[in-house]
Amino acid sequence: MDTLTRRRFLIASGVVGAGALAAGATTYALSDLFETAGERDPASRTLVLVTLYGGNDGLNTVVPYADPAYHDARPGIAYTAEEVKRLDDAFGLNPAMGGLHRLFGQGKLAVVRGVGYPKPDRSHFRSMDIWQTADPERPGVTGWIGRWLDGVGGDPRLAVSFESAVPPLLAGERSAGASVPVAGRAMRGGLPDQTLAALAAGSPDDSPARARAAACFADLRSVNQMITEVRDAAEEPDDADPDPERPAATATGGARTSLQAQLDLVAQCVEAGVSTRVFSVSLGGFDSHADEKQLQAVLLEQVDRALTGFAERMSRTEAGRKVVVAVYSEFGRRVRANASDGTDHGTASNVFLLGAGVHGGLYGEQPSLTDLDDGDLRFTVDFRDVYATLLERVLDGDPGRVLGGWSGRRDELFAPV
Repeated sequence: MDTLTRRRFLIASGVVGAGALAAGATTYALSDLFETAGERDPASRTLVLVTLYGGNDGLNTVVPYADPAYHDARPGIAYTAEEVKRLDDAFGLNPAMGGLHRLFGQGKLAVVRGVGYPKPDRSHFRSMDIWQTADPERPGVTGWIGRWLDGVGGDPRLAVSFESAVPPLLAGERSAGASVPVAGRAMRGGLPDQTLAALAAGSPDDSPARARAAACFADLRSVNQMITEVRDAAEEPDDADPDPERPAATATGGARTSLQAQLDLVAQCVEAGVSTRVFSVSLGGFDSHADEKQLQAVLLEQVDRALTGFAERMSRTEAGRKVVVAVYSEFGRRVRANASDGTDHGTASNVFLLGAGVHGGLYGEQPSLTDLDDGDLRFTVDFRDVYATLLERVLDGDPGRVLGGWSGRRDELFAPV
C-alpha cells in the first residue's frame, strides 16, 4: 500500500483528521510512547484534559439545591436537597457522582463555578474552538497546549490525544501533538484480518512515515483487543447507549471508546514513565435538549466511575501523585428548562480539577440564577485564569507567552509547595 493510499485510509477510518494531518499532526503507536519511558524529569507533573462534548449542564452537575430560583426554573428536572451529594449547605453534586463526592470530602477535588468567557457563543463548534484555542475574541488555528508544545521543543509525544483525531488544542504554530487512537470504526467494521494484517505489515524500504503508519495499525489491533477485554471485565459497559432508539445528539463529538478505556491507557503511560506531559481524552453526548435528567445521570455516572477509578490508581505511585486532571465542557445550559424536560445551549459552567496536588474545595462565585444575561448565567471566572494556573503549576510553562499576555491566576486551586 503506497503512502498516499495509506494516508487516505487513515483519514477515512477516523484514525486522524485531514485537517490535523495538514497542520502537521502525527498518528503514533503506543510503542512510540513507551520508547520514551525514563526520559522525563521524575519531578515533572502530568496534565490530563477531559473534554465533555455537547455542553454539559452545569446546574444539574453542581446543583444549587438551596436556591428557590433553581427549582422554579426547572420544575421537571431539578434535584431536591435529599437527592444530591451535598458539598455544603447550598450546593451538591449530581446523585450519580458519588465517587467524586468522596474525593471532594478527601480534599482532592476542586470545583470551580461560573467559568466562562466574555461575549459567549452558544454554537458547539465556535465555543469549543474558543475553549481549545483560549482566544474568545478571534479563535485561530493554534491551541493553547499546542503553543505550549512549541515552547518546549515540539516533540509530538509530549502532548497526546487518545481520541480518533488530534483536537485543535494540541495544534501549535510549528508543531502539533500526537494522536494515539485506542480504537476506530475500521476495527469494528468487519474488515478481513488479512486486510488489517496487510495494513500493519512493514517493508524494509518503507519511509519513516510509512513505517509509522504500519506500526500504528499493528498497535491498533492489539489495543483494540485490550479495550475489548477491559469492557468485558466491567460490570457494565461505560460506552453503552442508555437508549438505543435515541438519535445521536448534534455536534457532541467525543472519542469512540469509553472514557474509562482512555484513562486506563493514560494510567499505563504514567506508570511506565513516558515523556508525555499532556493527555487529551473525551466523552460526548451531553447535548441534552430533551429528557435530560436520566440521560445526563447515565453520562455523569460514566464520568464519575472513570475519574474515581483513575484517581485511585494514580494515588498508588509517585508518578501518579503528580497527575492533575481538568474536566470541562464547551458551555453549560440555560437556566430555565425547555418544554421537553431538557435544557438548551447556555454559557458559564463548572470546571473540575482533581489529583493529589489539588487543593480541594468550592471556588469561584456562583452566578446568580435571577440576574441573567438574556436567560443565561453571567460568568464569574475567566477560563484563562484556570489555564494560566495549569500552565504555570503543572506544565512549568509561561502563561503570558501561551495566552497572549494573560495575567489572571487561580493559585488557590493548588496546595502550597
